[in-house]
Order: sequence, then structure tokens, then C-alpha cells
Amino acid sequence: MPPTPERFHFVADRGDARLRLDQVLVRRVSPLARLSRNVAQQWIDAGAVELDGRVATRASATVREGSAVAIAVPSTARMRTRPAAEAGALAILYEDESLLAINKPPGTVVHPSYKQAAGTLLNAVLWHVRGRAGLTPGILTRLDKDTSGIVLVALTPGVHATLQRDAAAGRVTKQYLALVAGVPKPRSGRITLPIARDPADRRRVITTPGGAASETRYEVVSPPGRLRPATSLVRCELVTGRTHQIRVHLSAQGWPIVGDRVYGAPHAQILRQALHAWRIALPHPVTREPLVIEAPLPDDIAALIGSGGSGKSGRSGR
Repeated sequence: MPPTPERFHFVADRGDARLRLDQVLVRRVSPLARLSRNVAQQWIDAGAVELDGRVATRASATVREGSAVAIAVPSTARMRTRPAAEAGALAILYEDESLLAINKPPGTVVHPSYKQAAGTLLNAVLWHVRGRAGLTPGILTRLDKDTSGIVLVALTPGVHATLQRDAAAGRVTKQYLALVAGVPKPRSGRITLPIARDPADRRRVITTPGGAASETRYEVVSPPGRLRPATSLVRCELVTGRTHQIRVHLSAQGWPIVGDRVYGAPHAQILRQALHAWRIALPHPVTREPLVIEAPLPDDIAALIGSGGSGKSGRSGR
């Protein structure tokens, strides 16, 4: 997270693309300040928001991926308290002076919120870097509480901005492993169903013709007939990064993730959705050398697929 700002900058990512400007502000600024769409509209009306170098005049303006957004945060904004550094275990997959990659266990919240201000992954990251001057860690990859796997952390605002630009330009590849009910046919393909918040329950996402364009690439990686009962291990690549995208897309195709209580059904042998952020490939934000990081398959998913172990090696370097 950046220091308490007078101006706040970011580059729109895939999750922002095609949203209204006021929606994007709520999505991006809420971790820093309490912000509703009504207040976001007031900021825009007051000329406090720039979009691609020009003062924004319409809250309804559609934001494109890669757009530069700058906000002169009003002095009246109700800023959130900066997260505190708290001792906590971190499974570090990669670390240097610019970047940190952590293997998040299921059940851990990534970022403090009004519901949970302490005990998050970011609190532990702040403790981990507490003796290193000038660092302001910022989370780059968002994972649901019960999704395990790689969380990427930029250690300076400059690195954060570079990684956002790389993600917007498609230079960052994120792959997940999911254990699903059923056997996907064809065994590889694309799911391009548009998705949006469920108007009946804002905690859920649904596929709907009027939703945001979304794309998930998938490939079944378990040999035919290997897993019983009829389940399959599927590798998914996010082309867009919508909320709950993989979970919703797979469920809509008739292959819900095992244990997903929201978009599928509970499972007796796992207490969460069997979804794991497995691999990320990107140019290093400073050296620009290729960097590939992998997170071992967690024991609960490994036990379900009968591997009896914790998966493959967790890291490759630059």
C-alpha cells in the first residue's frame, strides 16, 4: 500500500477494464479511504480525478485497461488506518529488493478490511520488511480467503506501477490449478462468458449477457480416467481478472470446483474450494529478465487427487 497520499496514482488493470470510472475508484481507493460511488462521483465533479492526463468530467466514463488514473485525494476523505506490522509466518517463494512472492495458505485474508483489520497477509509482510527503510509493500495479486497460492507483493511504489503496466499490457501470465467435478469436454478451450455482480446477492457473481467481458483459458491436465469419482485437475489461465472469474466460469460450464460452497457444493474431504494460484510468469520489474514462480500444490488438494504429496517445486528464478 502506498503511504497516506495527497495524490494517488494507478494504472487500470484487467479487473478495471470496461467499468465506469466511479466504480473503478471505489475498487481501487477503498483500501485507502472509505469511499462510496456517491462520494467518488463528488470527487469527479470537483475535478479531483484525472484520466490519461486529463481532468475527468463524467463518472460514467468507461475505463480501458492500461489507463492512467490520478486522484487528488480531498482533505475531507476519511482515510483508513495504515495496517500494522504483525508477526506471522510467511511461506516465501521468491524475494529480492523489489519483489516478494508468498505462497498463501487457504483461510488467510490477503488485505485488511473493515471486517478484518488484523491477522492478514499484509500485516505479516509489513512485519517481515519492518527493518528495511523506504519500503511500502503493495499487494499485486488478489486471492479469495479460501484460495491458496501465489500472492505477489511490490516493495516500492515504482515497482508497483511497473508491474501494473506489465499486467495491463499482457506481459504477466497467471495460471491456477482447480480440481473440478466432471470431465471437461473439450479437454482444452476458452470460456468467454461475460460476468457481473448478482443483483440479488452482491457477494456472488453470475454470468449474464450484460456483464463485463471475461476470458478464462483451460486445459485438463489429469490423464483420462485417472481421478475417481468423476473429477478432473484443470489448469486455468486468466486472460481477464474478474472477481471469482475461474469459479464462476467453470461452474457455468457444468464443472464446479470441488468444495466450492458458493458456486458448487460442499465436499466432505475439503473445507474450501479446491483452487490454487499455481504459477506466475512476468518480466522482472527492474532487470526485465524473465521470472517464473510456482507454488507447490497444497496438501488438502493433493490428498484429494491422491498424489500423497505436496506437489512440484515451488520456484524458478530469473
